[in-house]
Amino acid sequence: MRYFAGVDIGTSSTKAIITDENLNIVAEATAHYGVDMPKPLFAEQRAEVWLKGFTQALSEAVNKANVRDIEAVCVSGLYGGSGVPLDSAMEPLSPALIWMDKRATQETEWVKEHIGVEKLFEITGNYVDPYFGFTKILWLKNHHPDWKKFKLLLTPKDYVIYKLTGEIAIDYSSAGNIGGVFDLKKRNWSEELLKEMEIPRHLFPDRILPSNAVVGKLNSEFASVLNLKEGTPIVSGGIDAAVATYATGVEKSGDHVAMIGTSMCWGTIHDGRYLTPKMVNMPYVIEPLKNIYSFGGATTAGAILEWFRKEFAPDQTLQELEEEAKKVPAGAEGVKVEPYFMGERAPLWDPNLRGKITGLTLSTTRAHVYRAFLESLAESLRLNVQTAKEASIPLKDEIYVVGGVTKSELLMQTIADLLKMKVKTLSSTLDAPIGDVKLAINRIEA
Repeated sequence: MRYFAGVDIGTSSTKAIITDENLNIVAEATAHYGVDMPKPLFAEQRAEVWLKGFTQALSEAVNKANVRDIEAVCVSGLYGGSGVPLDSAMEPLSPALIWMDKRATQETEWVKEHIGVEKLFEITGNYVDPYFGFTKILWLKNHHPDWKKFKLLLTPKDYVIYKLTGEIAIDYSSAGNIGGVFDLKKRNWSEELLKEMEIPRHLFPDRILPSNAVVGKLNSEFASVLNLKEGTPIVSGGIDAAVATYATGVEKSGDHVAMIGTSMCWGTIHDGRYLTPKMVNMPYVIEPLKNIYSFGGATTAGAILEWFRKEFAPDQTLQELEEEAKKVPAGAEGVKVEPYFMGERAPLWDPNLRGKITGLTLSTTRAHVYRAFLESLAESLRLNVQTAKEASIPLKDEIYVVGGVTKSELLMQTIADLLKMKVKTLSSTLDAPIGDVKLAINRIEA
């Protein structure tokens, strides 16, 4: 029997699994960590946090499985944001500004004024917003004292892969997700836009690889740390939402998946004829030169549920809150939640939106409000599906939902009722790592 490892570096945790060649999970492990938010709308993480989370989760899974002979390890990761700024010695110069960070508002307006959204969309297939990595990079250019020392920017998972292998690369989905510096038609960095934004070309990897490509071999240092064999192939992986989409078997136009964790990402694939600036568009993790992955979502999904529990029911679990909410009728008797606690990305593209709770009366209970929070997530998903349909993107009348929030029966039923679609879930909540394993099994030599 052959064994494979899939590791997803997420916003709040890293998940690792060991499977056999039939995708049967033989071991799994999770390492938890937090996000630094030093100011409103700031969201940062340090590279060493991701590296520590990766080694902790994977080594624990390997030890549980008691298998050293792994055929390949594939690594997916959260949206790259600014990437990890590295100096000439490949040492981090500052935390990475992750996807959740919304500080680059002035840079966003500069791009609109000096480059224009039409030109940007024509080249990159994307809009401009503080969400995108390239606006965060512009913020670093304008504000970071060591900007001139930046020699390279690596996404979270590509930084970890560099530490594992000594190889520098990025996959097509991660490159496309940076936004305004990636030419979606040429599937390469846009020399024109880089020049206009005065961002040095050397900050981005020369090697852009398919997500199932082998980047390099595991070095002796981390082979010892992970209890794996030196020379184990390390596979490039991709953006976690796209990899989670692949985990469900999405390989054809019309299939669509919502990944609901800390945030929500809903996405589908097509041949590129249905681009809209209301969605985020990037090469898919399978056949990236042919397929486009278009997605939207909600910046705060599971995060607002956990916020509500922490602030208003610290002694309760989310499951206990759900049991209370089940007793409240659909519609929460007029209580409404706008779930925009950190602004909103696609399809609304408004960093200034804020969360709201309305419709409160003296008869409103905690259960009403929690149900309204769940319904707000379903409404965000409905908005994304509606936006795709308006762009003529073909969609099937069934949807996959993956991620930890799939444990909520009430949310799954609310989604089915609101979208009028059949909802399917994976038997395991380890969605992206399963996609990683599938990529590892189908790996190619770059």
